[in-house]
Amino acid sequence: MNRIGLIVVVAAFAGCAPLSLERGAEGVIAAFELNGRVAVRHGNEAASGRIIWRHGPSTDDLLITSPVGQGLAKITRRGGQFILVTADQKEYRAGDAESLTENVLGWRLPLAGLPDWIQGRAYAAGTAEVVHDQRSRLSELRQDDWRIEYQEYEGERPSKLRLTRQGLEIRLVVDEWLVPR
Repeated sequence: MNRIGLIVVVAAFAGCAPLSLERGAEGVIAAFELNGRVAVRHGNEAASGRIIWRHGPSTDDLLITSPVGQGLAKITRRGGQFILVTADQKEYRAGDAESLTENVLGWRLPLAGLPDWIQGRAYAAGTAEVVHDQRSRLSELRQDDWRIEYQEYEGERPSKLRLTRQGLEIRLVVDEWLVPR
């Protein structure tokens, strides 16, 4: 896998920490925007960058840039269609993010659960093992072969996460939560 592929994957994970006035079932935030930093290690390769993620009930826009701001990749979801555009403007499409990232990057990115995981909760579609800290906040979550460690919180929102699965490690730091326009 090339370095751009790693950064694309990192950015997709970075679409995390939500802040929105609109909450859905069980307090889950339905829409959010965030700015943050990501670092990905896959096998012997590692990359880091910045991420801007806008998430809504039927849309996602993830922009991944280098640490100095150069655009590297963009992942877009509109309804059930996912599009990944690389830095060299190659465009790839699929009906789910997991198969798209597996075909383009060589491994599956769990975008189905990520919007909930970034909010410190398991997503409804799967079973999970959870561990809470002394303040009853989630400290570790295991779901769909992923281990999500909640390393820091800003108030009640997770602000630093570590996601690991079979030779892949993604670290995410949320620098800023924004209310969607």
